[in-house]
Amino acid sequence: KFEMGRPAALCKMGSKRVRPVRCRGGNMKYRALRIDAGNFAWGSENCTKKVRILDVVYNATSNELVRTKTLTKNSIVQIDAQP
Repeated sequence: KFEMGRPAALCKMGSKRVRPVRCRGGNMKYRALRIDAGNFAWGSENCTKKVRILDVVYNATSNELVRTKTLTKNSIVQIDAQP
């Protein structure tokens, strides 16, 4: 039972929507369905801030993920310049 897979969340851009998911041992994980901000690091400024995500610019996996503004790992996103 604990090895069951779950369908991918395919997080989109939009107002924050997070759902709890019950895991093994009764623990909870939180699945993001929509999100509009993230924690990003600037190498040149030597700081990390929570900023708004403006757009999905590129995704190596598929152009459909760019068109539908789906946020995945390794997506290139455009962020707000004002932290």
